[in-house]
Amino acid sequence: MMRFLPVNLTTILVELPGLQETRALHASLQSCPVDGVEEMIPAARTLLVHFDAERLNAEALATELRQRDLSLISSQSDCQIEIPVCYDGVDLDNIAKLTGFSVEEVIRRHKESKFTVAFCGFAPGFSYLHGGDPALFVPRHQTPRTRIPAGSVALAGPFSGIYPQSSPGGWQLIGTTSAKMWDTNRTPSPLLQPGYRVKFVQVDDLETAGVNTTPSSIESDTAPASGSINSHGKPALSQTFCHASPHFKVLTAPIPALFQDLGRPGQANQGVSGSGVLDRSAFRAANRIVGNPAGTGCLELTLGGFSFESSSQAVIGCTGAPCPITIEDAKGRTTEITQTHRPISLESGDVVTFGHPRTGMRSYLAVRGGFEITPVLASVSTDTLAAVGPSPVTAGSVLALRNARKGLTSVSIHEAPAFTLPSAVDVVTLDVVLGPRTDWFTQQGLDTFTQQRWKVTADSSRTGIRLSGNVSIERKDNQAELPSEGTVNGAIQVTHNGQPVLFLADHPLTGGYPVIGAVAEYHLDLTGQLPVNTMVRFRAIGPWSEIQPQSDLTHIA
Repeated sequence: MMRFLPVNLTTILVELPGLQETRALHASLQSCPVDGVEEMIPAARTLLVHFDAERLNAEALATELRQRDLSLISSQSDCQIEIPVCYDGVDLDNIAKLTGFSVEEVIRRHKESKFTVAFCGFAPGFSYLHGGDPALFVPRHQTPRTRIPAGSVALAGPFSGIYPQSSPGGWQLIGTTSAKMWDTNRTPSPLLQPGYRVKFVQVDDLETAGVNTTPSSIESDTAPASGSINSHGKPALSQTFCHASPHFKVLTAPIPALFQDLGRPGQANQGVSGSGVLDRSAFRAANRIVGNPAGTGCLELTLGGFSFESSSQAVIGCTGAPCPITIEDAKGRTTEITQTHRPISLESGDVVTFGHPRTGMRSYLAVRGGFEITPVLASVSTDTLAAVGPSPVTAGSVLALRNARKGLTSVSIHEAPAFTLPSAVDVVTLDVVLGPRTDWFTQQGLDTFTQQRWKVTADSSRTGIRLSGNVSIERKDNQAELPSEGTVNGAIQVTHNGQPVLFLADHPLTGGYPVIGAVAEYHLDLTGQLPVNTMVRFRAIGPWSEIQPQSDLTHIA
């Protein structure tokens, strides 16, 4: 009844017969946890399980999971949410064409469907709704759109869903709603929870429409929960900051800088991915340089060009993509700094300007003591896809510095880059773990994946890198639809056009295109430093095969 598929070195995908069995296994592991399992992402008929490789291995985990009782019936909530929807989706005519119905009939069938929240994923507030009219089961777009507006009501396969914020996506858009699917000022933050019943109500004017809840089981707080931010994602420092306090005033930021730390693992139950810095080795080195505790938040700078003025004495450290640094003091005298990975002392009035790096993509700026910033879900990381965390740092931003001395150590002058940073003319080899859906591709397609050079395109971000190759990766059945399932940082998803997308830290929690492999965890930092136009080759560290539970291995021996 179960298949165990490799995802990366610390994650497996459990494939089950259907949604009911998936929910049963998830519930079993929640009520009786396995030591070493750190996070789970349930989906339509799979459960993604991340584990601590120092306490558990994939075969032992598969052995334990196979013994779980899948007969548990998940109870349905008595809560029904009525969602107002204006049926004005750009794909409405296409849905009618695919189903053979008139537009009016498509609308009637959708609004009369009785949906239930099956699971949450993709992004915070995104819920997969099942129970819709089978006649409206339509495929995803062959190539996902790069931006779908927030509030879009969409269809894909047996599911309906609502995009909580603007994001990439491949679903067919049927309408629009004003319902706020994710709100950190609300408890719980997601509007919809697994088991909730959902009904779509057609309206002509979204401005006057509201969300109806029966019974009223969702509380709305007037103040943010502890450790949260306001609904616009602005850092708390912007509300409480006093200009007499030590601070950096940002002068230029051609590409907005982002606060980052080690991310927010363990929040998948809210639809929130781990996010965090893209080059962890550089991040940790930056904090060691200035003597900060290991997880202190830094600024992640993309391609340099960033400048700021310091209001006081400070010590900074810069790592990652090596940017030339110019410091102009209050008297107009300049100092050029070409060597990174060293502590830099600043005085009041100093203006610090980062040049553009010739290698790498992202640099990290740490300040001794850290920045004064309020965590969101226990992290100061900005998740660009989920819109969770502090707002991007732009010209005019004022960044307060912490006065805390607790936990500080001596500065370090012995740091160095963990690897050679790539340039735009390099060919970079990335080790990959094949799976979980390698068997969806032909042998020729797999050969194309591992033997062809892939170009990093400009259509890339912290969500993922779109790669381009002369030959597309061939699937066994290009019309087959994969039910949405959990994804990981480094997963390489192949859309219908045969071109891969390499997910980075702000990746969607779930996806519906087959993943042919995933970058090995030890190469993720390198992946986060790939400049546009770099050529990439994927090297499989072993053949693809299903994971065999230990008892099966013993029997075979």
